[in-house]
Amino acid sequence: MAAIRTRLVDLGYVEGRNLVIESRYAGGQSERLPALAAELVGLSPDVIVTITTPAAIAAKKATDRIPIIMAGSADPVELGLVTSLARPGGNVTGVTNSAGSNFPVKQLQLLKEAAPNVARVAVLMTNFAIELRSLDAMRAAGPTLGVTPLPFTVESPTDIDLAALAKLRPDALYVFPNPINGRHSKSIVAYAAANRLPAIYGEREVVEAGGLMSYWTDWISLRRHAADYADKIFK
Repeated sequence: MAAIRTRLVDLGYVEGRNLVIESRYAGGQSERLPALAAELVGLSPDVIVTITTPAAIAAKKATDRIPIIMAGSADPVELGLVTSLARPGGNVTGVTNSAGSNFPVKQLQLLKEAAPNVARVAVLMTNFAIELRSLDAMRAAGPTLGVTPLPFTVESPTDIDLAALAKLRPDALYVFPNPINGRHSKSIVAYAAANRLPAIYGEREVVEAGGLMSYWTDWISLRRHAADYADKIFK
């Protein structure tokens, strides 16, 4: 939100003068998003900006009238958010944070290059559709890369069962950049360090906090681009 606000200031917008921002947070609980989206639609805003893929889906289901700007969404075409990247159609536009479900395969490749002895990779994920499709792509590429992806579902933003993770006997970790894993990032980094497990993440901030490596999109750049889209729609 800070990146979006800063870019809007750059574009000449001042909250309280020519801009009003109504923010809603699900706190990592995706099941709250439909109600929050409906609440925002009830305010009749000029645009709705969504930060995560589940938020974009919830907003699209809540309105086909108000313009929706994705400040980063995984596979918007495959998920039916837009018709195509070149011609989105409908009331949804914005930027994507993933080149597709094969993108994590590249991350696995980088992890293998950094730690050639890695064979069993625990994949910390949710049951969200795009992550399940990415897991299928990782499994298909596993024999070529010489790794076996081991899915480990993290469902609660307040609790992660590290003892159950240990039972998978992983020798490396792959951590999807989703809100729930983000809430557990400190615990995951500490677990990887304590067990000397190489791990790859999506957020640079996790690496700055002690994680081994990351490879993903520049999230802040995506947020700033969303503000550019809002400016175009306002005008």
